[in-house]
Amino acid sequence: MSEVKKFKTESKRLLDLMINSIYTNKEIFIRELISNASDAIDKYHYLSLTDDKLPAKNDYEINLSFDKDKKTITIKDNGIGMTHDELISSLGTIAKSGSLEFMEKIKELSKDGENKIDNPEIIGQFGVGFYSAFMVASKVEVRTRSLYDDKGYLFVSKGEDTYSIDECDKDDSGTEITLYLRENTEEYQYDHFLSEWTLKDLVKKYSDYVRYPIKMLCHKSELKEGSKDEYEEKEVVETLNAMTPLWRKNKNEVTDEEYNKFYKEKYYDFEDPLTHIVLNVEGKINYTALLFLPKNPPYNLYSEKYEKGLQLYSKGVFIMDKCKELLPDYLRFVKGLVDSSDLSLNISREILQKSKELQDIATNVEKKIVQNLKNMMTNEFDKYVEFFKNFGINLKFGIYDDYGMKKDLLQDLIIYNTVNEEKMVSLAEYVKNMKEGQENIYYASAKNKEEVLAMPQMDLVKKKGYDVLILSDNVDEFVLKVLDEYDKHKFKSINQGDLDLLDKDEEKRIDKIQKDNKSLLDAIKSSLNGKVDDVIVSKRLTDSAVCLVSGDGLSFEMEKVIKSMPDGDTKDVKANRILEINSNHEIFKLLEDVYSKEPDTISDIADLLYNQALLIEGFSIDNPVEFSEKMCKLMIKAHK
Repeated sequence: MSEVKKFKTESKRLLDLMINSIYTNKEIFIRELISNASDAIDKYHYLSLTDDKLPAKNDYEINLSFDKDKKTITIKDNGIGMTHDELISSLGTIAKSGSLEFMEKIKELSKDGENKIDNPEIIGQFGVGFYSAFMVASKVEVRTRSLYDDKGYLFVSKGEDTYSIDECDKDDSGTEITLYLRENTEEYQYDHFLSEWTLKDLVKKYSDYVRYPIKMLCHKSELKEGSKDEYEEKEVVETLNAMTPLWRKNKNEVTDEEYNKFYKEKYYDFEDPLTHIVLNVEGKINYTALLFLPKNPPYNLYSEKYEKGLQLYSKGVFIMDKCKELLPDYLRFVKGLVDSSDLSLNISREILQKSKELQDIATNVEKKIVQNLKNMMTNEFDKYVEFFKNFGINLKFGIYDDYGMKKDLLQDLIIYNTVNEEKMVSLAEYVKNMKEGQENIYYASAKNKEEVLAMPQMDLVKKKGYDVLILSDNVDEFVLKVLDEYDKHKFKSINQGDLDLLDKDEEKRIDKIQKDNKSLLDAIKSSLNGKVDDVIVSKRLTDSAVCLVSGDGLSFEMEKVIKSMPDGDTKDVKANRILEINSNHEIFKLLEDVYSKEPDTISDIADLLYNQALLIEGFSIDNPVEFSEKMCKLMIKAHK
């Protein structure tokens, strides 16, 4: 006679919560039931080590099958099975964890030196995994027999208030769970699970690294014996899972080719990765990580739709695809996975609870990636340059982000082209190669070396032979502002502020010229009608006539970057403009002469010089027609 029982202490409402609210992705029922089957085999194996009544096995396996006509899916294991009381305890009480109790027993056994057992990697942490079946099933049957019982039992539930238990015939130990799928609805087609391809794909996705073989009878097309072009369908039992994860193998036993193949298949890339990193950490928290640096960035790396993160596994079982908490934003391009048995998972194992363990793993993963990049820079510089050209801007954003919180970690990874070197150099190498007497690290924003060398502000720097960093990314100046200095050497823009390159006598001479020509310089500034904040005699020009520099604070490059941003009102953002005139150039003598004879005409020359300086800096002039007319007028006057 059928034994009908109500779920202990739990109401229909709680059961509905288990079925409909805890799990958001219906397909993970496969993961949960296979994980339970794996746990049952683990229990058998570890108990057989200490209980002589349990015969040892070497044919552990999990079998998966489906029946399209009956609309059923069956998962079968040859593990420990359940007694009548264990059925009531484990399945009749929602959220009762038999796996958790088993782990506690193993710990007790391990306290005895003679019964020392390595801790099994039992997957189940909660007792709700079984109930994920009701997301897709209208009825579930569980046939089970424990080796500690001579009877088999059939547990039947429709996911409602009650369940039934009957005795049944079952010759071997283990558990067989059969799911009767729900009827299709407009929202969801449940019978898409009744497919060989779908079940293979789900096992590969979620349970590929369960340690026991997951087998299924599959159809395979093979060439008929004796035929060259005629095929026949055959039924063969296939093992669907890889079982041993690549990242858990000894690093010395895995070739680069195997890592590359894994990367391309797992992360859908056509090219080998630039490098891979394997971490195996044991301590307060144990985890393994397999990380890859791609050779090229994905097409959508900088789009809003791109999702960063590492795949997360727990004891070889797939938990989530993109765990963003494991990677900082500046390492968003890194691919890979983390596998740990020590993480705090939520009750459905679908999302990760924020925890100190997770933060510790993320911090360590970040440091290991940075250290790997430093090693690559030291030992394989050409390879690092290749990496930096594709992903260096991410490291720069890492320095700039969060007010420079990570500048000390990342500053030695930044490399730049310079005017004196044919190869890119690090900040450490720049400082090492500094000329005697050079105190600052000089930089200029430009697309290439030729643009920097053509800048009038380079006159004195070139004569000194000082090297200059070429900043070609929009974020570069912001990065150097955050760094402020490197190895006690200040960063100095060649077109901002005073370069401090003159000796005292030359500086005194120019200060005197500035003082003697104060009225001329004031007249030029006045004629420019607020376009410049000051007009001075230059301490940086030796050959060029004029240049425009910015004062301390916002630079011209920063102004351009901010004004190019699509959001916000940036029309009033403007760097201070200082017009510098070379007192050694003939143009200065012309200005002195014109001002002494025809002071009212100084404004046209001043305007031409200002617009010339604007063009040199890459700014557009306000009135090109007026500029052209004044140029023609001046040429005609000079010809007369």
